Amino acid sequence: MKIGDPMVAKRLIISGKVQGVWYRVSAKQQADQLGLTGYVRNLPGGAVEAFVQGPEDALIAFESWCRSGPPHAKVLNIESTQQTPDPSLGDFDILR
Repeated sequence: MKIGDPMVAKRLIISGKVQGVWYRVSAKQQADQLGLTGYVRNLPGGAVEAFVQGPEDALIAFESWCRSGPPHAKVLNIESTQQTPDPSLGDFDILR
């Protein structure tokens, strides 16, 4: 992230065949490549939640990647909501 770039944040709920297909690990790799912070975790019921923050262009790229995910995923829907950035998050983590 460049100094002066405004930080934005989103919460994504990704549904479909997204658990058991390395979605979280792949999402972390994408977020790390894009310089984003936040977390990804499985939700009860089979969806995946991602809280992601950083420059807007990087968030757009991450959300675009989420629409297809890793090779064995089948994304049916993404619910995306704007959030308030959390400056306490220093990395992108996979939560259990």
